[in-house]
Amino acid sequence: MNNRKFKYPDTKAYEFVVSRLKERGVNLDDLIDIIYESQIEFEPQLTKERCTEYLQDALHKRELLNNAMVMLELDRLTEKGEVAEPLSSIIVNDAGVFGVDETLALQIANIYGTIGTTNFGYFDRVKKGIIAKYDHDGQHVNTFIDDLLAAIVSAVAGKIAHSYA
Repeated sequence: MNNRKFKYPDTKAYEFVVSRLKERGVNLDDLIDIIYESQIEFEPQLTKERCTEYLQDALHKRELLNNAMVMLELDRLTEKGEVAEPLSSIIVNDAGVFGVDETLALQIANIYGTIGTTNFGYFDRVKKGIIAKYDHDGQHVNTFIDDLLAAIVSAVAGKIAHSYA
């Protein structure tokens, strides 16, 4: 049911995502490094400070926050054993035919246009920087976080492309 009196908790959602990323060892500077290094070739006047502004803009988009919260929670709940079978085993093993992780990630990657899809395919494949840390580390459930990080970087790269077009 849609409660018309409900006020979307923008600040709390942002804090939730940033806090959960930090708990998992993700520093936003790690994402800024990937964004800057991947985009400086195309936008020589780009600075890390500007990348920080673009990242903060993206991290305040509800489309990103909603999907990020779900993704981070699914990894966490699965790791704690709080997700029922057979879904738990599918997530733990990052089953190749699952695809839900990429689907949620693509919704984030596309918030600044379809260039995000191309960017996501690239970052999901090459696993640059901190994204690589979460590709099957064997210690944690990382089914969603690696795709989340690639999606965030992809969205920001798309925002940058639109800004300089």
